[in-house]
Amino acid sequence: MTTEHGAADAAEEWKRWHEHRTETVSAPYGPLALSGTHWIEDHPEGLLPGMPGRWSLDTGGDAVVLTAAVADGLLVDGEPFAGEVRLGADPGPAATARVAHGERRFVVLVREGALGVRDFDPASPARQAFRGIEATPYDPRRSVPGRFTPYGEDRTVRVANADGRERGLGLGGELAFMLDGQDLTLQVTVQGDGSLWAVFGDAMSGNGSYRFRFLRPAAPDAEGRTTVDFNRALLPPCAFADHFICPFPPPGNTLSAAIAAGERNLLR
Repeated sequence: MTTEHGAADAAEEWKRWHEHRTETVSAPYGPLALSGTHWIEDHPEGLLPGMPGRWSLDTGGDAVVLTAAVADGLLVDGEPFAGEVRLGADPGPAATARVAHGERRFVVLVREGALGVRDFDPASPARQAFRGIEATPYDPRRSVPGRFTPYGEDRTVRVANADGRERGLGLGGELAFMLDGQDLTLQVTVQGDGSLWAVFGDAMSGNGSYRFRFLRPAAPDAEGRTTVDFNRALLPPCAFADHFICPFPPPGNTLSAAIAAGERNLLR
């Protein structure tokens, strides 16, 4: 049983987490800065909306070729660029992207073999208008024991994404827990570090909370035990910018319970 002192410590830790989360999303190259996601295949002429240079697929289809003149004002690897360069997907945060234009960063990404470029702009309207994240204060009743059961083999289900396209979502097992007297389960993805990731909806989705949220429980122990803490339910990136392609919850991950916990919406 959580003691009164333990609950106070948890609440204080949650407050620090919430403050850090607010700082992270509002950082110069956080999700609020994303002002465009452009798929190369949708622009065969090589001109991406509002972006200098020409962007095309290389002959193998596994990289982007950027062609630019000095007048385009692009930097590649921190140096003024003119000519042609082959670009693979950027592995790190947007701030370290290879291609820049002033304060903007152009991030090459790949999804299911499709190559695109994201435009991160610290001066984006969404970042300028940001007032904070509406979140429910810490409630110890929303942090419960969970048990993870892996599937015999990883599964992939096709789910709609926020951009209207359907993509595969990898699932590694099932997370079972009890909340408010209800036995509930979520299908979860196993991350590279062993932690879990769930895309979920609940009875408040779209009516008191954003239409779906993310949950990231810690890696289970050897017996599959972990903590399911909805106090740390996260808004997905597409809640901050329309240009993200977040997956919607897979079948079975829209819970019947109303989960008034964690991040709920952007402050308006």
